[in-house]
Parts: sequence; C-alpha cells; structure tokens
Amino acid sequence: MKQALLFICIFSACCVKAQFRFNGDFEDINPSTKKPLSWLFSFNQNQEKAYQVVLDSITKQSGKYSLSISQIGQEANFGAIDFPISQAFEGKVIELKGYIKTENVKTGYAGLWMRLDGKEHKAMGFDNMNNRGVKGNTDWQLFSIKLDYKNDEVREIHVGALLIGDGKAWFDHLELFIDGKPIEQAKFMKIELAKAELDTAFQNSSGIKQIELNEQKTTNLMIAGQFWAFLKYHHPAIAKGDYNWDAELFRFLPSVLAAKSNQELSITLEQYLDKLPKPNPCKTCAKIAAEKYEITPDYGSLLNGTVLSRSLGDKLTYIKDNRNTGPNYYIEMDPNIGNPMFKNEKGYASMTFPDAGYRLLSLYRYWGMINYFFPYKNVIGEDWNKILTTNLPVFLGAKNEQDYSLAALSLIARVHDTHANLWSGSKALSGFKGKLAAPFQAKFIEDKLIITALHTDTLDVKSKLAVGDVITAINGKDIPGLIREYLPITAASNYDTQLRDLPGSYLLRSNDNSIKISVKRGNQLFDYTVPMGKLALAYKNPAAEKAEAFKLINQDIGYVYPGKYKNDQLPAIKKLFANTKGIIVDMRCYPSEFMPFTFGNYIKNEKSVFVKFTAGSTGYPGAFSFGSPIKNGQSSSEAYKGKIVVIVNATSQSQAEYTTMAFQSTPNVKVIGSTTAGADGNVSSIVLPGGLNTMISGLGVFYPNGTPTQRVGVKIDYKIYPTIAGISAGKDELLDKAIEVLNTGW
Repeated sequence: MKQALLFICIFSACCVKAQFRFNGDFEDINPSTKKPLSWLFSFNQNQEKAYQVVLDSITKQSGKYSLSISQIGQEANFGAIDFPISQAFEGKVIELKGYIKTENVKTGYAGLWMRLDGKEHKAMGFDNMNNRGVKGNTDWQLFSIKLDYKNDEVREIHVGALLIGDGKAWFDHLELFIDGKPIEQAKFMKIELAKAELDTAFQNSSGIKQIELNEQKTTNLMIAGQFWAFLKYHHPAIAKGDYNWDAELFRFLPSVLAAKSNQELSITLEQYLDKLPKPNPCKTCAKIAAEKYEITPDYGSLLNGTVLSRSLGDKLTYIKDNRNTGPNYYIEMDPNIGNPMFKNEKGYASMTFPDAGYRLLSLYRYWGMINYFFPYKNVIGEDWNKILTTNLPVFLGAKNEQDYSLAALSLIARVHDTHANLWSGSKALSGFKGKLAAPFQAKFIEDKLIITALHTDTLDVKSKLAVGDVITAINGKDIPGLIREYLPITAASNYDTQLRDLPGSYLLRSNDNSIKISVKRGNQLFDYTVPMGKLALAYKNPAAEKAEAFKLINQDIGYVYPGKYKNDQLPAIKKLFANTKGIIVDMRCYPSEFMPFTFGNYIKNEKSVFVKFTAGSTGYPGAFSFGSPIKNGQSSSEAYKGKIVVIVNATSQSQAEYTTMAFQSTPNVKVIGSTTAGADGNVSSIVLPGGLNTMISGLGVFYPNGTPTQRVGVKIDYKIYPTIAGISAGKDELLDKAIEVLNTGW
C-alpha cells in the first residue's frame, strides 16, 4: 500500500526537505496505469470485488477529471481511496476539503475521511463523516474535515474519500490545509529522535528461541520481570528516552537465564545496573511519598531481601528514593483526565507469533503496567506479584500464534476489568472463537442459556426454535462444562458480565457452517442443527434496534433510551414530559452522548457531588490518590419535579455506570435491575508484541463516600433479574418493575 508515496523522509536529527504536491484534483496521471498519481485504490481484495474506482472525465466539478466510487458487489461494505503522506509538518490544525456528488446512495453514505497516525501506527485522530455523510441523489457540494494536529507526534497522514453501502459517489477538487494554508506551503517539521528510537538491534528477533524452565530459572525470570518494570518507570535515564528498554531486556536476559543461584542472579543484575548512570539526588521524592494515598507501591521481591543481595537491594532503593519525577518517555498521565497514557510502546505487529524473548517481553510489559498504573490493582483478587510466576510457563510454552494469543487473553482476564479484553490484533484468536455466528440471541437467565430473540427464518430456524427455549448443550458439550472451559479467558469484572459475553464470544460462534444444540422446551427435549450466519449476528440486539430515543409510555410516564438519546433532544423531552409524574431511563445500553451535565441537570434541582476519582502518578509509580470530587445538578425552574427510575443490568458499562451515578445522586432517582459491568473510568490503551491491543480502566471511580464501583457495579435500590417465564411470555420484567415503582412510589 505504500508504493505511491510522493517522497521519502529520513528521520534522524531532522527531516530532509523535499518537494511536495497533494494530487487532490486527480489531474496528475500515471501514464502506465492511467490512474491518479500517489492514490491507493483498495485496502483488500474484497473491496476490489465490491467497489469500482473510476477516473471520470465526464462528470466533474472542475478540471479534467473527478474520481468515482460505485458498488458493484457484496463482498465488502465500503470502498475507499487513500492518499498516504509520510511526513510531519509544522502546525496545529489539519483540514481536508472536497466536493462530493452522489447517486442512489440509500443504505450508507459518501464522505471524506482523514486519519493521523503516530509512532507504531497509533491513531492520533480520525474522522470519516459517519454522522454527517452524504446520502441520496445530490449535486456537487463542498465538505470539510478538521482534526487537531500534534506535529511532534504525528508520523503519517492519510486522507481520502469513501462510499459505504450502495449507490455511486463522485469526488473532486480535494484540498489539504495546515493552519489554513495549503499543505504545499506548510513547513516540514524537524523531529528529534530519542536515543531509544535509534536502537534497532532487536527489532526482528530477541535471539531467544526457547526457554526450558526449572525452579531457579523461574525465580530468575520472575525477578527479572520485576527488575525490568521497576527501572522502566523509575530510572531517570530510561524516562528520558536514552534506552530502548525492550532491547535492553534482551541484552541482560541471557545472563539472567544462565544464573544458577540467587547469588549469581544478584551479581548479574547488579553488574547491569552499574552500567546505567546513577540518578542525581531527588529533592521532592520523599515529600511526594509522604502524601496520603489509597494505594501505595508494591515492589514485589526487589527490596525485601528475600531473593536479591543487600548490595543490589540498596542500589534499587536508592533509585526508588531518587526516581524520575518529570516527563517519562514511556508513560504520562492524561493532562485533562488523569488516566495513564502508555507511550512509545512498539507493537511488533509483524511478529504474529513472537519468539520466547518477545513473549517474555509481553508478559513483563503488561505486568509492569498493571503493577504501577492500574487503579484497581487492590481489587484484582490475587497477589499480582505471583502472576509473573504462574504465567511464565503459559507464555513460554506457547507453540503457535493461537497459544500466544490465548496466553495473553488469560493474563488480561485476571485483572477482572471489563474494559480489559483482547480487542484486536490476533487473527488466530478470531479463528479460535469462530468466524460465523448463530442466527439468534441467547442470554443466561436463571443460570440457564435461553433463546431471547430469533434473527432470521433461514432454513426454518423460526419454525423449530422459540424464544424461551433452554439450550442445554452445544455440539454434545453441556452448558455448565462450557462455562467452566471459557470462563478463564472471558475478561470481565464480575460473573454477571462474563455470562453476558460468553454466548457472543464463544458459545454461539463456530468456523463450521452449522452447530448442533440440545434444546429443552417445557417437558420436550430435542436436538437441532443450527445454520450459522455472518459474525455480525453475534452482536445483533433487536431490543436496542427497536428502541426509541424518548417517548411517552402513557400520559404519566416518560421513557428515555440513552443509547439513542441526543443532548439536542432535551428541549423536546422537557416539553413532552412536562405533565408526567415519572421518567424511566433505560440504561441497558451505552449512552450515545454525555448526559451527566445535560439530562442530569434537568432531573437534579441542586448542585451536589456525585463521584470522586483516584489517579496514578508518574512521579510515584504504583501510588493512587483521590482528586477533587465532581458535582452536577443546578437550581432551575425547568428542573423535572417527578420521580425517575433508572434500569440497569450487565449491559450497563463504563459511561452508562458513570451516568447512572450522576443521576442517582438526587433523592428522586431510584435504580432497579441487576449487577452492572463494574468497569468505569476512562480507558487507557495497551499494545503488546504481536500487535495485540487491549485496554484498562485508567481511573478509579468511587461514590462520594468512597464506595467502589469496580467489579461490584453501581448501587441498586431494587434488585431484579428477568425470568425464563417472563422471557417466554415476551415480557420486559425490568421495565414492568420500573413502571410499578413509579406508580406505587417509594
């Protein structure tokens, strides 16, 4: 895809200045291919089969040509063109302008798109006009996309146009601007590379292919992981970016593996430590450590004298007491939010199955991030230090890409954070889960797997299955056994949320065209061969699809569904609900907009605290302290005077939980339902070797009195779960309970 770059920029002390032209009018044509220079026309083979890109000399906005994209097949759901620019420019805002014309665009839209990538292709900004795309039949119109441009971080710019769904779209006269000036006039950005970026000695291999564990090597590698992670976040020279800390692991690891005793291990690590510059005395470290913290650092076996020599322990203690307290090359806290931002972490995406050294790096990197920057480390439920020892044989014993991905996923699952899953990066894991899904929805109700919706009648599914049917086995394996099998790799904060995810993640997916299920309906038992469909069926939610943003249930009760609610609808909601006695907020979804200070102020007639946070510190890694509480609500004559019931369940996650906390901080709100996802706080992204992508909850979220939400979820006034009988009868028992509560009062 990179063959069409206009220039080459060599990063050293600065960029080499070169001539640049953005071919946004498509006038510069490659004489051999007859296509516009420097444009890429396909992201994969499926797009080529589904969408046709044509240089058009008839329909155009200006000049000689426009470019059109039209749907010709069903193999992909979008077609796009891309103009990649591997160059940094001086500036703060980047803007893409261009003209669009459409014909018969019904199911999707046409639009411009732009993406900014940082190091390791980390997304720095993205916009594809998904909420304002062009539909139907339209004549030429000018459109614009703007993104903040962090010129010291952006390494690559991608701009282009796209068509999602059916129809045809033309694009012409695209222009790119930096701070309002054409990009051709922008100055190239001089980029100073840290020494860590110049060290590429181990970029393709650690040189360590296999490690056979014994008791001493297990101890050596456990200590090496703690040692490596400690120095990464404490030593000033490493924080400055003077060392590629991944590469340094591979420099001292062979000696660690060779150590035949704790004494030899201490000598090896001390000799390596002595090669690093001794930190200058820290004047503020003691004062920082003396402040009040909810969680204090845990240094494992490094400083307690149980494994390492006193001499090495003293040197590590000196580094702890004279640690880095300024900027850190590998970590910073978000200046606006406070959650950790892990920087300059290489994903090594080309290593789909990393060698033994890189698999150790994966374990060490994740372990260190959790140990020093996970605000909920104290509620993981086990000693995080022991995780290194128990996971060494799992990571080192991986035989292929799938084994490695599952090792990473099982490690991630042990932090018990619903945000912390393996979200992307592993084709092998996708294959393990299954590329096809069952054409129905099933949920765990009363500890049984129940069909709750039928998506299709393909091959008589609807004639054979019914809502309320109990699935007792899949492909001959009973459901309790399948739960036990998949629970260790189902990353979630609590059991309710694990059960929420099991059907769509594992149980009702397969690579086969059909699965066999055993079904119980009343006293009837039968087997059925389920025809599998597209993977999107695993995430289909008919109730959410049918939900309205807001409506009247009756003249006394209003209903709001935050998954479709928009803040600009609030005036209409106030008018519609003016004479109601109560409102039901159905939080069994993820809010589409931020509501605590909009809808929250509408239902809360006084300002008061509803939440407080703990955040970590780069100046004292491993310590977490409370910040100032947050308030919402306002005194207003327009404030809602009735009662509000919020419905929650395991689907209520993160922002849904935070919003519920904001609403229930007033006495006219009650919460009904079941345990929520127990994962709140802005997320922090993590990349692991092999290009594996995960996240953690980066802030500790608590009620004003210090009551936690992580793992336990929000406070619930009326606990209620749906029943099999209710599902079979087509009832929404939680909604019925909400109406009952509003009618009877509290």
